[in-house]
Amino acid sequence: MNGPEILIPLVLGTLGIMTVLIPIVGLTARFALKPIVEAIARMREAQAGSTGRELGVLEQRVALLEQQYQQLDTTVDRLAEMKDFDRQLTSGDK
Repeated sequence: MNGPEILIPLVLGTLGIMTVLIPIVGLTARFALKPIVEAIARMREAQAGSTGRELGVLEQRVALLEQQYQQLDTTVDRLAEMKDFDRQLTSGDK
């Protein structure tokens, strides 16, 4: 037997074996990897949940900062008005 005559049975035997082994390997991989994939999915969901809580806390902090800024802005405006009033009193202007 020379090259091509040996190659044909070898290719046919390999294809026959692969026809049976590929589904077996696929099922084995599915059952072996399923717990790992589920664990990764749970971990990502937990991270997403904690990110949502952190985002809520940050939103509350920003709202408080905005409120404090508005109060500070109001106080500065009132101080400026009082300073102008005091200046008008001391200078004698009406």
